[in-house]
Amino acid sequence: SLIQNFLFHFRDFLPRGSGIVTRRPLVLQLVNASTEYGEFLHCKGKKFTDFEEVRLEIEAETDRVTGSNKGISPVPINLRVYSPHVLNLTLVDLPGMTKVPVGDQPPDIEFQIRDMLMQFVTKENCLILAVSPANSDLANSDALKIAKEVDPQGQRTIGVITKLDLMDEGTDARDVLENKLLPLRRGYIGVVNRSQKDIDGKKDIQAALAAERKFFLSHPAYRHMADRMGTPFLQKVLNQQLTNHIRDTLPGLRNKLQSQLLSIEKEVEEYKNFRPDDPARKTKALLQMVQQFAVDFEKRIEGSGDQIDTYELSGGARINRIFHERFPFELVKMEFDEKELRREISYAIKNIHGITGLFTPDMAFETIVKKQVKKIKEPCLKCVDMVISELINTVRQCTKKLSQYPHLREEMERIVTTHIREREGRTKDQVMLLIDIELAYMNTNHEDFIGFANAQQRSSQMSKKKAAGNQVGQVIRKGWLTINNIGIMKGGSKEYWFVLTAENLSWYKDDEEKEKKYMLPVDNLKLRDVEKGFMSSKHIFALFNTEQRNVYKDYRQLELACETQEEVDSWKASFLRAGVYPERVGASEAEENGGDSFMHSMDPQLERQVETIRNLVDSYMAIVNKTIRDLMPKTIMHLMINNTKDFIHSELLANLYSCGDQNTLMEESAEQAQRRDEMLRMYHALKEALNIIGDINTSTISTPMPPPVDDSWLQVQSVPSGRRSPTSSPTPQRRAPAVPPARPGSRGPAPGPPPAGGSTLGGAPPVPSRPGASPDPFGPPPQVPSRPNRAPPGVP
Repeated sequence: SLIQNFLFHFRDFLPRGSGIVTRRPLVLQLVNASTEYGEFLHCKGKKFTDFEEVRLEIEAETDRVTGSNKGISPVPINLRVYSPHVLNLTLVDLPGMTKVPVGDQPPDIEFQIRDMLMQFVTKENCLILAVSPANSDLANSDALKIAKEVDPQGQRTIGVITKLDLMDEGTDARDVLENKLLPLRRGYIGVVNRSQKDIDGKKDIQAALAAERKFFLSHPAYRHMADRMGTPFLQKVLNQQLTNHIRDTLPGLRNKLQSQLLSIEKEVEEYKNFRPDDPARKTKALLQMVQQFAVDFEKRIEGSGDQIDTYELSGGARINRIFHERFPFELVKMEFDEKELRREISYAIKNIHGITGLFTPDMAFETIVKKQVKKIKEPCLKCVDMVISELINTVRQCTKKLSQYPHLREEMERIVTTHIREREGRTKDQVMLLIDIELAYMNTNHEDFIGFANAQQRSSQMSKKKAAGNQVGQVIRKGWLTINNIGIMKGGSKEYWFVLTAENLSWYKDDEEKEKKYMLPVDNLKLRDVEKGFMSSKHIFALFNTEQRNVYKDYRQLELACETQEEVDSWKASFLRAGVYPERVGASEAEENGGDSFMHSMDPQLERQVETIRNLVDSYMAIVNKTIRDLMPKTIMHLMINNTKDFIHSELLANLYSCGDQNTLMEESAEQAQRRDEMLRMYHALKEALNIIGDINTSTISTPMPPPVDDSWLQVQSVPSGRRSPTSSPTPQRRAPAVPPARPGSRGPAPGPPPAGGSTLGGAPPVPSRPGASPDPFGPPPQVPSRPNRAPPGVP
C-alpha cells in the first residue's frame, strides 16, 4: 500500500490481498525519465507500458520460483519504473514477519523470513521504514525490534504508523507521532492507506491522497501536525535523506572523479581535435612511431630504459647469455674425446713415417690441429642463428606498441626482419673467414703456446686443469637443484642446495650450508642429457663416471633437475669450468673396431710421441678457443646488432615511405578507434559529473541528524505504563507490515542486492507491500524537494 502510494500517478500494479502476498523481495527502482514504462531484469529488453501486465508478471515470477501455495524465496525480483512523475529512489518491498507456516511454507518460516530481512536491513546505506499499525502495540512491533537490532543508534530508522483511521473511537496516536511516547531518533510519520474495499472499488490513488490529507487536517489530534504527516511528507523526508547522503559522499566522489579526469586528460588532449584523415597527423604519428621503435629497440639491446622485464631474460640479456654461456658450452661440447684423439695422433704419426720411418712432429701437429679447428665452424654458425632468433623476437616485442596501426606494425616487422636476414649471410661469411684465418697459419710462436720442450714434460691431466682455468677450492656456482633419481622409493625427488668447486660437487640440506649431505669429486665425471618424464615439467641432466663406476652410493648416474632449460644450460656452462664435459655421442663405437688393440700394441717411443703431440694440440686449441670466444661476440655485434640499430635509425623511415600508400599504412585498428571514442565519452562524462556535483552543492541543503533519544523502551518486554497507543488486535485482513530497507541514508556502502543497473540516484526508501487495506483518502501529490535541473549522478 505504501509503495503504491508513492506511485500515485500509476494504476495499481503491486499485488495486494490477504495473508502473505510479498513472498520474494521486490527491488523497485524509480527513475525520473521523460517516458513512462517498466522493465524487469529477468525480461531484458522488454518494456511494459501497461502496468496491469507488470502486476501479472510480478505474480507470475513469484510463483515461478516459490510455487503457488504461499512458499517464499530470498531471490529478489528487480523492477525498474521510468516516469516523469517519480523521484529517483530505490525501494525494497520485503515479506512481513510470519510466525505460523501455511501452505507450502517450511516449519522455520519465521527464521527464513528474518534471515531474508537481515540481508537487506543490515546494509549501512539503507533507510529502514519500520511500518507498524496504529491499532497494535508498538512496544511489541517486530519491525521496530529488528530495526533496533541492526541500527542501535537509530540513525537509519524511520517509524511509519498506518491504520490511524481504524483506531478505536476516543483513542489516538498523537503522543507517538509527536515522538513523546516510545520515541525514535528520526521520529514517526503517520499515513492512511486505502482499504481492500477501496482497491476492489478501483478508488483512484489521487483521490486517496486527497482523502489522506483531509483526514489529517480534520482530525483534532493531528490537525496541528498535518504538514508533517501523510505519504507526500514521507516522500519528501526520504528524498531529503537521499540528498543528505549524496552531499555526504560528494567530497570523496569529487576527488575520485578529478583524479580520473587528470589521468586521462593528457591522452584526451591528443584526441580533442582528432581528424582520422588528416595527412599532417598521419605523418607526425609515423615519425613518432619510428622514433619510439628505434628507442625501444636500443633500450632492450643495451639493457637500459624504464620497462625492465622482471619475469624473464629479454633482448640484450639473452644475447649476452648466448655469447658467454651457450656459445662456450657449444664449443666445449665438441671437445675431443681423449682416446679418439690419441688414436688419431698415432695414425697421423704412423702415416707420416711412411716407408722411410722418419718423424716430423710439426706435420702431425698441424694435421690434427686443422681437423680440430674445422669442428669449431658448427657451434659458431649455431651461435649466429641463436642471436638472429633473439633479435627478431626483440623486434616483435618492440612493435607491440604499434598495435593501434596494424598495417604499420606488420610492415615495420617485415622491413627490419628482412634486413636482419640479409645481414645473416654477411655475418656467417665473416665467421667462416675467422675460421679460415685460423686454419691458414699455425702460430707456434704464440706466447701462450707451451712449445715442444714443455710438451714432452706436461701431463694431460695438468694440461686439462690449466685449460679450464680453475684454482683449487674456487667456488664456481651455488644454487638449488632437484635430485631426480635418488628419492623415488622414499616418496619422490627432493631439492638440495648445491655448491660446485673446481674439485668437488657438494650438496646441503639448505642454503645455510650447515648440514652437508654428500661431496662428489668431479674427476672422471661427464654430463649427459636425460629425457624428461611423461608427467614431469622439469628439465634434467645427469652426471656419470667415465670409468663405469657408481657416482653416488649404488647409482650409476646422478640425475639433476631444473625448472627451466635456461637453468640447465647455465649449470652446464658452470660444469665446463670445473672440467666436467658433455658426453660425446658415438665415442664408444670406435672402441669396438679394434682401435684399442692398436693402441695397446704401440711401442714406448710412439707413446711418447703421441703424448707430446697431444699436449701441443691441447695447448694450441686452448689459444684458438680463447680467440674465437673473444672474436665471435665482436663480429656479431659489429655486423649484425649495431648494423641493425643504425639501419632502424637511418633507413627504416625511408623504407616505410617507399613501400606504398601512407594512408593505408597509418590506418587505425578498429580497437583503437573504439578506445578513442570511449576515452572521449569518459572525459565528457567526468566533466559533466563534476558540473552536476557543483550544481548539487549550490542548489541543495543538508539537514542535520536529529539528536539521540531514549529508546530503551524497545529493549524491555513489558510496555511502560501510562498513556500509550491502543492495543486492540489488528483487523483480520491486516498484518504487521514488513521491514523494508530504504534508499541510502546519510552514509554507508552500496545497497543490498543492487537492482538491475542501479537507479539514477542510488538506493531509495523501501516500502513493504502488505495484505489488507484501510479505507482512507489521500491528499494532493507529493511536492518534489528542490533539486538541480539535471538528475544528480548515481551514488556508488
